[in-house]
Amino acid sequence: MPVISRDEVAHLARLARLAVTEAELDVFAGQLGVILGAVARISEVAADDIPPTSHAVPRSNVFRRDELRPGLEQQQALAGAPAAEEGRFRVPRILGEES
Repeated sequence: MPVISRDEVAHLARLARLAVTEAELDVFAGQLGVILGAVARISEVAADDIPPTSHAVPRSNVFRRDELRPGLEQQQALAGAPAAEEGRFRVPRILGEES
């Protein structure tokens, strides 16, 4: 398992602007060592003749095709509105005159 020192963890914490206590330095050094060991094991298995993939199975577009369909007429859209004025939705004013 690769070993990462407390000084390296402290340096990484400074770079990431993280406040780390002295006790956390030891804990994080052990945890990062385990992570680095796992990455090293994967690197040993990876073969040069296997192309990198982002997914284990092939993916395709799962969305339906866009189809042009008629929309609502202005009066149909305004029919369900609580208030309408001059062919538009009427909403309460939320900004003052200064805006």
